[in-house]
Amino acid sequence: MTSPQSDPAPQPPPQGHSHGHTHSHGPAAPVSKHLRKVIAAVVIPFATAVVVGLIAFWPGGVPDHERTGVGFDRQTQDGKVVQVVQVDCADVNAAQVPRTGDTSTPSGREAVNEQEGECKKATIEVTSGDDKGRKFVEVVQPDAPRQLKEGQGVVVAYAPDAPRDLQYSVTDVNRKVPMTLLAAIFALAVVAVGRLRGVMALVALAVSFAVLTLFILPAILQGSNPLVVAVIGASAIMLAALYLCHGVTARTSVAVVGTLISLLLIGLLGSLFIGWASLSGNTDDNTGLIHGLYPDIDMSGLLLAGIIIGSLGVLDDVTVTQTSAVWELHQADPQMGWRGLYRAGIRIGRDHIASVVNTLVLAYAGAALPLLLLFSIAQSSVGTVANSELVAEEIVRTLVGSIGLVASVPVTTVLAALVVSADRPGARTSSFTAAAPARTGRGRRRKA
Repeated sequence: MTSPQSDPAPQPPPQGHSHGHTHSHGPAAPVSKHLRKVIAAVVIPFATAVVVGLIAFWPGGVPDHERTGVGFDRQTQDGKVVQVVQVDCADVNAAQVPRTGDTSTPSGREAVNEQEGECKKATIEVTSGDDKGRKFVEVVQPDAPRQLKEGQGVVVAYAPDAPRDLQYSVTDVNRKVPMTLLAAIFALAVVAVGRLRGVMALVALAVSFAVLTLFILPAILQGSNPLVVAVIGASAIMLAALYLCHGVTARTSVAVVGTLISLLLIGLLGSLFIGWASLSGNTDDNTGLIHGLYPDIDMSGLLLAGIIIGSLGVLDDVTVTQTSAVWELHQADPQMGWRGLYRAGIRIGRDHIASVVNTLVLAYAGAALPLLLLFSIAQSSVGTVANSELVAEEIVRTLVGSIGLVASVPVTTVLAALVVSADRPGARTSSFTAAAPARTGRGRRRKA
């Protein structure tokens, strides 16, 4: 990897037209060659270790397994609803319930609806795969959460071992068109506002998805340690995202080091409290299916890997913001020492901490909202809810990530303050000495 370089040193202003300013309002002033060497001595070995880790743990693809036909582990094809007709539920449902069925329970109401309501009989045509053109019939109950309509694209599951009439069934709606359109609108918005930076942000996003899908997920499925894989993958994503979006500069390198220290703290705290709280990581049908298909996967390690990767995106934002703030403060007052820079930078960081932690907590709470509703319906106490493994996982995930975010502010701020204050204008290039007689040159021009 190329050693971190700063922006090119500014050329001395022409005689007779020099200005008395000691800083610019554009990109941050470059640091000295000595400091660039020190930063490179830290970042280059780290980047080399990440590349070696990627090569050593590269999975070479997802391991094959026999389909179980359960949950997501099913063969699927595209389909289309070609006809929908209204029918009497009593004619298509085999279940018979008495008219006096108990409707006070969900199952009782469902049984009565299946007998007395209006159902839909949908004809589905398979539009992909070896059975393209084949048709089958799907009965949609009146209280089904997913109602079908003519012309709608659907996803159908294929069960080769089932009787021919039951081999295909509708599992979901095909959402490719709206999802693709939404992604295109997002990309256009990023490029329109961010311009070149927006383009580089999209490139970094593509790299992140590539690392996730080509390295992290297959390597975990191959049986590699989830924590080690997550650390290597998250480090690769961090290096690519930060340097692509913010340039290969000393300022970005300081943000990289601050992010790395915070990720290590999150990894240590996560490992400690996941073990202490006896969190298995196997809490729902999806994780149970993963454990059933690949029993050698360390599910608690998978939970820790998710915490590290989930915290990375917000960490990047915090460390880059703090580093930029310290750099700008130094440009505004080059005589300010590292303690003064730290105190000023940490005041900015406190505002950032409050908003970022709240954002992280609300993001996790929003994702777990259906689960929280179930506990609310059951009228469970706060202690009971927090003690359940499903909620405890989210609590540990949120608090460990938040601790890492909070710690990243002073860590990155002090690193940036030490680096930028150790630099001296005279140590960069002799061209900076030309700024001293700037006022004299300006005075001569005024007299002329």
